This record gives sequence, C-alpha cells and structure tokens, in this order.
Amino acid sequence: MTTQPPIAPLYVFDETWLAAQQEAILEPERPIIDPHHHLWDHTGRYLFDELLADVQTGHNIRATVFIQCRSMYRADGPEEMRCIGEVEFVNGAAARSASGLYGPSRLCAGIVGHADLTLAARVAPVLDALLAAGNGRLRGIRNSAVWHEDASIRTTPQTPPRGLLLDTKFRDGVRELGQRDLSFDSWMYFTQVHELADLADAFPHTRFVLDHCGGVLGIGVHTGRREADFPYWKAAIADLAKRQNVCVKLGGLAMRSAGFGLHDIPTPLSSSQMAALWKPYVETCIEAFGANRCMFESNFPVDKSGTGYAALWNAFKLIAADYSANEKHALFFETANSVYRLDIEAVS
Repeated sequence: MTTQPPIAPLYVFDETWLAAQQEAILEPERPIIDPHHHLWDHTGRYLFDELLADVQTGHNIRATVFIQCRSMYRADGPEEMRCIGEVEFVNGAAARSASGLYGPSRLCAGIVGHADLTLAARVAPVLDALLAAGNGRLRGIRNSAVWHEDASIRTTPQTPPRGLLLDTKFRDGVRELGQRDLSFDSWMYFTQVHELADLADAFPHTRFVLDHCGGVLGIGVHTGRREADFPYWKAAIADLAKRQNVCVKLGGLAMRSAGFGLHDIPTPLSSSQMAALWKPYVETCIEAFGANRCMFESNFPVDKSGTGYAALWNAFKLIAADYSANEKHALFFETANSVYRLDIEAVS
C-alpha cells in the first residue's frame, strides 16, 4: 500500500499568530477569481471549511481554482491511476459550493489535477479518467519541476528529476494535453524558467501557466542574494513573456522559499509592508506579460504560513492601485476566468 507523503514543514501556519493581522478590506466590491489554492489533510488540515472561512473574510471572491497537491490519492489500484482520487475529492468540494448553500463564491470551479506526463502516450487513459472524474471542471494538469543543485532548497515532498520539462517522454505526455484542450501549470524556480520557454516553443497551441512569479528564491545558496539575483530573474521573465501561449500567476511570495522572512517576526507584516516588498516582482511580470496574461493568486494554504487571506489580497490591491480599471479587472478576475475557461460572472 502506498501512503501519501507528508506535507513539508514549510507549509505550517499558525492561526493565533495570524489573528494579530487585522485590516479593513480594501475595495471590497472588486470581483476576484483566486486561481491557485490547495485542499489537503496531511500534517495540517485545509479542506472545504478552512478554505471557505478564508474566502469569506471580506473580499469579493467570485470563484477559485484548485491546483494539485497530491491530496486524497487512491490507496490502491494501478499507480498511474491513483491521482484520479484527488480530482474525485475536489469535484465533491466543488459540488458542495455549487449548491449555493455556502454563499455566492464558487469554490473549486476549476480543477488542475496531476498525471505523470513521463508516461508519454500511455498517459492518455489517465487524462481521460481525470476528465471524467472532474465532471466538466478539469481544466489542466500540473507537474512540479522544482529542482536545484543545492539540495537544501526543497519545496515539495518529492524532488522531480533535473530537466523534467526537457525530457522526451514528458513532452510526449504534454502533446496529449493539447489534444484535450488542457493547460499545463508549472511550478519551478527562476533558475529553470528557460526550460518552460523551450517547452512553450515546442507546443505553441498549448496554454502554459508559470506559477508563483517564476519561483523567486531567497533560501539556501540564494540567501542574501536578492539584489544580485533580481536581474537574472527579470531576464528570465522577459524572455518567457515572448511566448504568447504563456501566462503567469502573481503570488507565492509569502512562501518561506522566497526568503522575505515573513514567518520569523513577532507579528505578521501589514498589507502595505508586503506590497512594498513584492511590488518590484509583480510590476516586472505585468510589464513583461501584460495584464491580460497575469493573474493574482493566493497560493493558500502555502502562503498562509506568512500572511492571512484578507491582508494578502489587500497587498495585491495596493500593488495594483495605479493600473487602469481594465488592467485591474484582468489581474484580479478576467485573466483567470479566460485561461481556466470558468464562465464566471463578475457580479451576482
């Protein structure tokens, strides 16, 4: 029997610590789609009720998109098919929300699952089973590609092989995504972004999503190197943005791996303090990709280790304050609505 891996200690959050972060909600009427969150019950619990509590803290969250996190895999059956359990589980959460009994937000309106794309063409029946399990909600697949030569830099329970996105078998699996109109989400470090650029060139008709501002790092060998690393990160983002089939999620900067130290202080930072820290990264992404290919994300509960849901979205609103009304609508709502084909109305 295969047991599910424990979630890394990087993802632990403290509700008592977060309770000190009380803020009024900025622009509470602004419609938001949160295109990146997880549900799990590993060493910590973050399931439907916990997500709902965060979503209902005051921002106008119209819908959310679940992103794979190896949650609720089947305990038996063929190894390659066990990932279907995750989509079955999340589809149940989505059905609860779709009943309307828990408010107007449509939680898990879109689902990004996992399939081992290194199965190449043999991944086809897995993808078809995932589509069936999603009951019309499956929108894409994510394979984490995070690898670094510094073994101390670890942000996932499993360490993918080096150069995953360049692997021939993996690319044969990506080809199956395009045939089913499924997108590909990629979690990688900024030192690997060139690999996603190469993959996007190979499949120009497939939609690709770069998670978490391209994997900013401030731990391991990157500790204390923020200023030195920034030009290399910026160049990687600018080059990737040349591919029109790629978009980027703006977030993930409250993770420990980003190195901003949000978790090691007596009280949480305010939204204005976080906005000041993150603005150079967010603005660089928007300048490179344009608002229509950028979307703010919560990355909860991972980013909850550094900030609360209400303050996080306040920080994003402060960063976006000087953008036009159309750009703000794209950043907070429409890009996610379009990329994940959600068909969500901005107003009730």
